[in-house]
Formats: sequence, C-alpha cells, structure tokens
Amino acid sequence: MKYDPGTRFFDEMFTPDGQVRPHYEGVRAYLEQLGVPEFERRRHLLDAAFRNQGITFTVYGDAQGTERTFPFDPVPRIIPASEWAHVEAGLTQRVRALNAFLTDIYSGAQILADGVIPAELVFTSSHFRREVHGVTPPGGVFIHVVGTDLIRDERGEYLVLEDNLRSPSGVSYLLANRQAMTRIYPGLFEGQGVRPVQHYATALLANLQAVSPKPNGTVVVLTPGMYNSAYFEHAYLAQQMGVELVEGRDLFVDAGRVWMRTTGGRRQVDVIYRRIDDDFLDPLAFRRDSSLGVSGLMEVYRQGRVAIANAVGTGVADDKAVYAYVPDMIRYYLNETPLLNNVPTYLGWNADHLEHMLANAPELVFKSVGEAGGYGMLIGPAATRDETAAYLERVRANPREFIAQPVVGLSRHPTLYPDTGTFEGAHIDLRPYVLFGRDVTIVPGGLTRVALTRGSLVVNSSQGGGSKDTWVLDHDGPGQAQGMTQHLHGDPVPGAAPVAAPVPQPPGQTQGQSQGQTQTQGQGQTQAQSQGGAHSYQQQLEKTELGTGQPGEEN
Repeated sequence: MKYDPGTRFFDEMFTPDGQVRPHYEGVRAYLEQLGVPEFERRRHLLDAAFRNQGITFTVYGDAQGTERTFPFDPVPRIIPASEWAHVEAGLTQRVRALNAFLTDIYSGAQILADGVIPAELVFTSSHFRREVHGVTPPGGVFIHVVGTDLIRDERGEYLVLEDNLRSPSGVSYLLANRQAMTRIYPGLFEGQGVRPVQHYATALLANLQAVSPKPNGTVVVLTPGMYNSAYFEHAYLAQQMGVELVEGRDLFVDAGRVWMRTTGGRRQVDVIYRRIDDDFLDPLAFRRDSSLGVSGLMEVYRQGRVAIANAVGTGVADDKAVYAYVPDMIRYYLNETPLLNNVPTYLGWNADHLEHMLANAPELVFKSVGEAGGYGMLIGPAATRDETAAYLERVRANPREFIAQPVVGLSRHPTLYPDTGTFEGAHIDLRPYVLFGRDVTIVPGGLTRVALTRGSLVVNSSQGGGSKDTWVLDHDGPGQAQGMTQHLHGDPVPGAAPVAAPVPQPPGQTQGQSQGQTQTQGQGQTQAQSQGGAHSYQQQLEKTELGTGQPGEEN
C-alpha cells in the first residue's frame, strides 16, 4: 500500500512519520495481501450492489437528473475502543443537555431568564415554535433521534461541528455500507473485533414504541414522498422496522385520534416518526399550502394522543447560532464540563462578532443558520473576491441568519481514487446516531462522510462527497504496532490551512480547555460475533483465493 500521510492534517491511519496506527494494522495487512487491482475490482462490485439496491440520493436543481448512486469508498475508518468511549460519553452528555434545553424553553424558559442564552436569539430562530409552548411530549422526550456531526482537527481532537435534531439522515447508508462490506470484503473483518451496527432498526423501533401513548402502539414512518432526497432511507427504515411507510394523504384525524387508511379499514396511529419539517406537518397549524402533512395533527399532539418523533419545535436547538451555546447548556443543566468542544463560532447578530466576520472573511467559513447539506456556505480561502463581496452583502442585510467559523483542517483518511487506482488522503467527518429516551443508545461509529473532490473540505453528498464504513473496535489495536512505513513521498493534498480563532472569543468556549477524560474500553458484541457462521463459507473462499488457507481450516 503506497500512501503519503503528509503532515498538515491529522491522518487517521498513519502517524506523520508513516507508521501505521496500531488499530489499523489488520486492515493494512489485508490491503497489502489483497493488492490494489483486486481491491479495486471488488469496489466495482460494491458500486453495482448499491445501484441494484437503489441506494441513491437526490440533488435538487441538478439539470442532468436528480437520482445518483451514493458514492462509497471501501477503505474503512476505524475508531479504537478508548477513543469511542470518550466520544460516546460526550455525545450522551450533549444530548441530555439539549433535551433539557428544549423542555425548558417551551415551559418556564429559566435559562433565558438567567441570561445564559440571549432570549432574542432563541425567539428569533425560524425553528422556534410558539404553537407547542406548554406542551410536554410523551416521556418528556423531545429529541428521539440525533445526528451529531464531528470532525477532528490537526491535533486529532474530536470537535462538534453541528447538531442535527429535526430529521437527521444518513443512517441507512451506514447500515447499507456495512452490509455490502461484509459480503464483498468478508476477510477484512476476520479477527478485527468490529462492533455490529445492524441492530439499529430494532433499537429505533423500541425507542419509538417507548413513547407511545398506549402499550404496543402502532408506529409509522411519515415521508414527503418519493421525490425527497432521503426517500430511500425512509423506505429502508420502515422496511427494517416492519412498520408502514406513509404519506400525509394516508393519514387523517377523526374523533381526536390519528388514523391510517388500510385495505382492511382504518387503523389508529400512535407514534409518527416524521421525516417532514415542522412547516409541512399540519396545514391548519403551520403552512396552509402544505399537501404533505395531516390536517388537525397538531391538536391531537397537544392532547397527548399521538407521539411525534422528533418532537415539534426541536429545530431551535440545532439552529447554527444556538449551537454556540450548547457548552453553556451543559454547564447550566448538568453542572458538568463539556467532554466534546465546539468549533469556535462567531454570531452575526452580535455586533462585535459581525465586525470581526466582515473584516476577516477571507479566513473564515460562513454558514447560513437555516441551510443544510453544504448549501448556503462560503469558504473564505477558496472564494473569489466577487463571491465574497456578494455573500457579505447578504450577511449585512440579515446578520442574525449567519455565523462564521475558523477553517478547521479536517482529518484525512486513505481513500482509493478510481481515476488513478491509488490511495490518497481525503478529508472526512463523522455523524454518529444517538437514540434518546429512557436510555441512550449510540450506534457504534456512525456515518463517515468523505470529500471525494481532491483537496475539498466539503463532505456533503450534494457537493461531491461520499461515505466510508466506520468501525468501532472492542480493543485499541495490537499491543505492539508493527511499524509498517510507507513508500511514496510527495506534497500533501492541497487544502485550506487552519486559522486560529481570534478575538473576540465566541460564546461557550474556554481558553485552554482540556479534555481530561479518563477513557475506558466499552463493552459490546463484535461484528465477527454477531455474524456467527453467516459469512464463514465466503470467508473461506476468500482465504483460498488469496492463498492464505485451505477449505476447512479455521483461523
């Protein structure tokens, strides 16, 4: 395996001097044994499998057609047990604080009265819903499913880039990635101690049923329809949970209940896992022109006769401006020090921050607080003067709707580029999925997104990004790294240099804050254990093909 890790960015697999990190040693050995031609041949099988299964996403505004196969790179991203224990603890802490925040602001709003977060910032958020003030969702749970975007900076520290609390997507790709990898690269998993992820749908269903107003309630997945960018995921999750996938026209309200039309007559619905934004849920409560929702749904919800996941109004907590105060929420509600730090964030509504943003635009990344999917961004170091000037006019016109952050050099990972057949470093992030309720369940790993455009820091699929399988190990790697070095040396992949966060200091940040977290090895069944003998025959075939074993041998 020829690869140059470079020194500008943190490389997940290699140290700066080319040594394989211990938890990657098994994958390195497999890749060298298999060889690049065979590894690439199997990658084509992966592409075909995704096409055949209809694993796609939609790009809005694409003149050449909206349906695309989700790009996938088969070199897995690996997280050792001790690292994951820290991430898991930090995510659990963060979600607890966010749920407490939502409970508070839709009741007494004590955190606003105490001046921890400016009331103006919350009440001017487009996702704050006065319609649910005083409404307590079943079990007091506002956020049932969370997708938190994490990055690693140049030092390798995990940072929270943003919280996704409304309808976080991507988990179906995580599950499909693992399923395809175990079929096409079965030998890669052998002896690695990879924790399984396929239990997600079962855990999600249990989480949803736990908030049902009545025992053994009926759960449905509410989708906007087949033209939505995440429709594949909606259908996939409904199928995996064994529940109905419905559109708004399939549901109606009668006698203070929500009902589903079926061929056998109407059936009461108790839990709606909605993949529709608040605005479109109920034309009587929100947008009158919505044909995607259910008329009268909000009144049934207020009466506690149906649960909606995630709860109505959760979007205020993933507002990109409110995000800057999550560390303060953790201190306020939990009386704890944040385990995962934010990226320093400058808020356009703050006059001092705005002045700094306008003066240092070429060094910052700007984001619109209401956009997602990589849209509405300006990457200062990569933008032209005209692009920057036009964007800043929008910022000046409506500063509340914009934030800015210093450029963070996202960590890189070896990635196989089809056009050259070589491994090169590509920037990645990580979206773990958290199920919150009576207990907290976090899928080991999450969706690793990769910027497949060389040198790009944008990992979103709509902007040319793809994904990787993400492994969490039940160990930290061999006790002694074998010291495999690399053979190719050259310039690192171009990318924006990191910019230190200047003053004024953004909210929620502490200078010199240290993680200081004791890391413990987590428990859990490994991928190899969960598979049992399901792939043993295929693994044996691979051993024979590689000349590493004979049929009937155990390894």
